[in-house]
Amino acid sequence: MQQPRVQRVVYPLMVGVVLVAVWQALVTGLELPPYLVPSPLLMLQTLFTDWAPLGLALWVTVKITLLAFVTATVMGVLISFVFVQSRRIETALFPYAVLLQVTPIVAVAPLIIIWVRDPLASMVICATLVALFPIISNTTLGLRSIDPDLQAYFQLNRASRWQQLVRLRIPSALPYFFGGLRISSGLALIGAVVAEFVAGTGGTGAGLAYQILQAGFQLNIPRMFAALLLISLTGVALFAAMSWLTRRALGAWHSSETS
Repeated sequence: MQQPRVQRVVYPLMVGVVLVAVWQALVTGLELPPYLVPSPLLMLQTLFTDWAPLGLALWVTVKITLLAFVTATVMGVLISFVFVQSRRIETALFPYAVLLQVTPIVAVAPLIIIWVRDPLASMVICATLVALFPIISNTTLGLRSIDPDLQAYFQLNRASRWQQLVRLRIPSALPYFFGGLRISSGLALIGAVVAEFVAGTGGTGAGLAYQILQAGFQLNIPRMFAALLLISLTGVALFAAMSWLTRRALGAWHSSETS
């Protein structure tokens, strides 16, 4: 229990157990009907009994999330490399990246779904737009945040622009980049769920958002809570994966992980 890695797992689990116990006690003590608030036991029972449709929907949502996350990461890094080459380019184009971030995806998603014939591709585009800005912002900030003395040393040794990018700017930007990954992974999941809500696709291409809508129409509140639980666990798993990747990449040399 004295090890930080054990504490990072045990302490949140203890809080979660207490919250679930209080939830179960309130539902049982107040005799709340399942169509208002289902108990945790009923939600878990529904998760197991309805796993066939929920499992397929989970795979669809995870697939959209991962595709959008990878696309946003690649595009965000490339755009950041372009921004860092010239202050004029960054000044001219960065406001449009901010505009992309502040535009509600709910307002844009119907247009994208109409313009793009393939439902999967349209939902991936919507989720990518949501997850793109943190990668651009954090990576650009990291590429700009270099030690002036190191930059002067590289210039003194007549390092080329490519050498400065690969050997100076990219290592300095890695902590910022991985911070953007942790944010973007969750936003990709949010964008995927929002796109599924707007698209409303059913059948084998239905994600967890469609299961929530269908459960709401049928007043099957336990299934709705089970789908929400799967979405939450997926977000936690994505954040944990990005945190593990950060520790693997920075744990041996950066102060944010070694201290």
